Amino acid sequence: MTDCERLDMTWGSSASSGYCSQSDSEHELEQFYTARTSLRKTRRRKEKDEPVDCRNQELTLSEIQQKVKEYNAQVNSNLFMVLNRDGSYTGFIKVQFKLARPVSLPPPRSMSSSSSSGRDDSCQEDKALKQRTSFYLPRDTVKHLHISSSTRSREVIEALLRKFTVVDNPAKFSLFERSERHNQVYLRKLADDERPLFLRLCAGPNEKVLSLVLKENETGEVNWDAFSFPELQNFLRILQREEEDHVRQIVRRYALARDKMKEALKNFSTPG
Repeated sequence: MTDCERLDMTWGSSASSGYCSQSDSEHELEQFYTARTSLRKTRRRKEKDEPVDCRNQELTLSEIQQKVKEYNAQVNSNLFMVLNRDGSYTGFIKVQFKLARPVSLPPPRSMSSSSSSGRDDSCQEDKALKQRTSFYLPRDTVKHLHISSSTRSREVIEALLRKFTVVDNPAKFSLFERSERHNQVYLRKLADDERPLFLRLCAGPNEKVLSLVLKENETGEVNWDAFSFPELQNFLRILQREEEDHVRQIVRRYALARDKMKEALKNFSTPG
């Protein structure tokens, strides 16, 4: 169990916001590294059985009809795509959550309703921020959304946050496209105006060809301006607890090694 997972189980529900410094597993880091370095390699010629990528193409109505038909023929569940007369279509996308920081929930209704209407709005807002409760979403959390072909990735993020009643700024998150090709994993951040259902239609229902992942909106530097004052305070508390936990682990490991060495020394007989 990693330090992050231990933190999630121990005190993840008591903090308002923050992040874990060991946010991604080694496998995740390898995925980002592979995606970056593979772009520098010489492009391979497409193999005969590799599907043609239509993401950068404008499809005609007949092409959309054909792709919807092919997609539904490969679906093993009832999550079919439905084509409309005007050429638009609706369907389901599955989004996997891979969040390193806790997400914030609004204060309880009883607490928010008890505030008097005569109070200053800014004071009420500050109180609401302080009363937020937060928790870590499980790393394997998955959500299905029913969207249309015109739905943009930014709208998908906002809909996902509404589903879980998350009050964090949607600008903190991004939608990523994950794909596996030639034994390598590629991660690509979607632009706000990209259409996830169109990507799903082009790729087909195979999750290895394309899957959608929700992550924090940074792969390196943290955008501190996106956090509120109470969130930053709780972030510092999280770092302090994480540091204390890490120190305890180191002290425990060295103490165990010291005890084993002392026990080994006892087994040596002293010369007479």
